[in-house]
Amino acid sequence: MQPKAVAQTRTTSFSPVLRAALLGVMALSLVILQTVMAYAKPESLAPLAEKISPSVVNITTSTLVEGRTGPQGIVPEGSPFEDFFREFQDRNRGEGDETTPAPRRSSALGSGFVISEDGYVVTNNHVIEGADEITIEFFSGKELIAKVIGTDPNTDIALLKVEADAPLPFVSFGNSDAARVGDWVIAMGNPLGQGFSVSAGIVSARNRALSGTYDDYIQTDAAINRGNSGGPLFNMDGEVIGVNTAILSPNGGSIGIGFSMASNVVTRVVDQLKEFGETRRGWLGVRIQDVTQDVADAMGLKSAAGALITDVPDGPAKDAGLETGDVILSFDGVDVADTRGLVRQVGNSPVGATVRVTVLREGKSQTIAVVLGRREDASADATPEEEATPDTPATPEVSSQLGLTVTPLTDEMRGELGAAADLEGLAVTAVEEGSEAFEKGLRAGDIITEAGQQKIVTIADLNDRIDAAREAGRKSLLLLVRRAGDPRFVALSL
Repeated sequence: MQPKAVAQTRTTSFSPVLRAALLGVMALSLVILQTVMAYAKPESLAPLAEKISPSVVNITTSTLVEGRTGPQGIVPEGSPFEDFFREFQDRNRGEGDETTPAPRRSSALGSGFVISEDGYVVTNNHVIEGADEITIEFFSGKELIAKVIGTDPNTDIALLKVEADAPLPFVSFGNSDAARVGDWVIAMGNPLGQGFSVSAGIVSARNRALSGTYDDYIQTDAAINRGNSGGPLFNMDGEVIGVNTAILSPNGGSIGIGFSMASNVVTRVVDQLKEFGETRRGWLGVRIQDVTQDVADAMGLKSAAGALITDVPDGPAKDAGLETGDVILSFDGVDVADTRGLVRQVGNSPVGATVRVTVLREGKSQTIAVVLGRREDASADATPEEEATPDTPATPEVSSQLGLTVTPLTDEMRGELGAAADLEGLAVTAVEEGSEAFEKGLRAGDIITEAGQQKIVTIADLNDRIDAAREAGRKSLLLLVRRAGDPRFVALSL
């Protein structure tokens, strides 16, 4: 009994201190437990889903397809059974009936979401492309006909508009740049035509690029299937941080790799479509490639960063004085890490704006002011190559260096290779298999127009550039290579 009495005496003597300490430990333990439970088992998403569901819509498109008179879709064209099935179809239509089958309607399904109470709806361009009629079905079951305000195939975004007799529930865009890998997200839409559906997951990766110039995708493992296209990807605040666009799948179904176009890209597109009915992106007017480490070594650069100009066609850059071989270091005060970043920044710049472009030329940095054009007008302004006076035929020289066999261009070669009549350089006639040149993709038919950032016309020019690079202590030589008109720089070891 003695130990119990001693213990009771100690508790009574220090009770205020122990009580406070005990309460503190219990409070801390409760906080830790709640935190662990929150990460182990997230709260129900039902309240959030109920809040945002009214703003998500199903989209049904209808397209008029012309009638077909042959057995298309039944047997391949040219098949020995083609005549048999054509006779079978003729009998079904009636002997001698040459009437063309009536046009039929083809339907497709997708998703979208309302972004304003007056009825603007965002979806994917591929959901509504070519549609004659677009029907929007709301969460309540109400249906309205939508009209197309504008589309942007480059980002696969379309803006629609419906007219409603009352303000519509809508959702707002969030900051996709604030989304972190591991954050919870919700995908909503109309998968496989099953109607409104919710799936949850996390942000799996950021800044994914698929095939587009302006791609900036959020990758998620939230289930996205056919029919989810154009639907929203929400963060836990109920903000749209992406538009569900594509999946990576061997069988057409979700395997946990889905892609949503980042909201910070979408909002700029939507604003332009709403104001102009089309996009208006800035245009610099250069062809560029990344500065890889071997290219940096060949040019004597300290780091592999920036965008190397491979060609300057007619346009803003040429008017401002940018040249092939310049390395763009910064654009409008922002350092250029690679070509992808530069393309996006230029595209996001206002048309007609004057920007300062800092380039490295012949080892010296200089800043050039460029007035940006409009990307969408660039193709329309393209003009055919002017014809040049044919050169006097000459017996071609041949040289084999750097794993390449080259010879000066002739008029005959220009015709065979589809090169412009005024293009000068050395034609690659053979590439040694196993050489560095072969590994880096050079092939017979390529045309080398520059070496060491200097134009070359003869084999002597190439030899001079090789000697100069070696004398300068360079470990490699930078070549400007053209194939089917497309230029790129390749660095080959000396």
